[in-house]
Formats: sequence, structure tokens, C-alpha cells
Amino acid sequence: MMTAELKKTAEHKMQKSVEALQHDLAKVRTGRAHTGLLDHVMVDYYGTLMPINQVANITLLDARTIGVQPWEKPMVAKVEKAIRDSDLGLNPATQGDVLRVPMPMLTEERRRDLIKVVKHEGENAKIAIRNLRRDANAHLKDALKKHEIPEDEERRAQDDVQKLTDKHIAEVDRLLAEKEKDLMAI
Repeated sequence: MMTAELKKTAEHKMQKSVEALQHDLAKVRTGRAHTGLLDHVMVDYYGTLMPINQVANITLLDARTIGVQPWEKPMVAKVEKAIRDSDLGLNPATQGDVLRVPMPMLTEERRRDLIKVVKHEGENAKIAIRNLRRDANAHLKDALKKHEIPEDEERRAQDDVQKLTDKHIAEVDRLLAEKEKDLMAI
């Protein structure tokens, strides 16, 4: 029925908000290396900007070092320049045709700054989820006014929407706590 469709839509959109947060949090660098860190680095590939993972193999050499091996020898210098010029503050070192990208240690101050960024992202996700709850409830009130649904069904649907909201906000809190723990780990 109409309320079921509304709840399904609200849940889908709330889930998208959580996924967007996960994606944003993945970009926040912890002290550990992970290959996704370089995902948004673009390399000049014969006059065309390409994502780094389309011109090179990216692997973890150890917990603090990413290995980047361009598929073509002439690309080594361009890939190195692209990583160095990115906003990540990384300093790759070339060894033959492999680039070693060590993760610099995070200072206590930098960790605190990153936690502020993470909390801000989390708050934005929660706001988005609450806005979706508000929209769903507005639709329900509308349907009640137009006598499309009975009052008890509207109340039940609002409770369900609130449960969805609580579930997704708890998920956001869990993701934030996890990321904060990662940032504070040395």
C-alpha cells in the first residue's frame, strides 16, 4: 500500500545517506595505509586526466606504505608528480619502476582536526536522515488530511519511520566511533 511504499523509499534514502558517509569517511586518512586513499588522484595520461588506478597497480607493501606500479615505464614520473601534487600531503619515493608511498605519522593535533572533520560529516549525515524522516512524516500527514489513510495507520507508519531513523542514526554513530578509534590508534 501507500505507507509501505513511503517507508521503503525513506529507508532506501536513509541507507544512501549512510553509504555517502562511509564513502566520505574512507577519504579521511588515518595513520594506516589503504589503497583507496589514492582513488581521487588524477594522472596526466598522454594529455588526458585519468584516475591513478587506471594507469597503475596499487598495492599495500606494509601497514604504513602503499606501493604504486605504473603499467608503462614513462608514466612513473607523472604518477609520482600526481601523488606529490595531490592534497594528501604524501611524498612518494621511486625505486626502479615502483613508487613507495609512506604514510606520514599523524600528529596529535592533526588527529584532533581530523576527528572534527569526521564529526562534522557525521552530523551532516544525521541531518540528512532527519530531513528524510520529516519529509516522510509530512507525506503521511498529507495522506491523512486527504483521507487516503486512516489515523491509526498514519500513527503506525510514523512510528515505523521513527524506528528507521533511529536505526540509521545508530549506524552513523557506529561508523563515527569506528573512524574515531582508527584516528586515535597510533
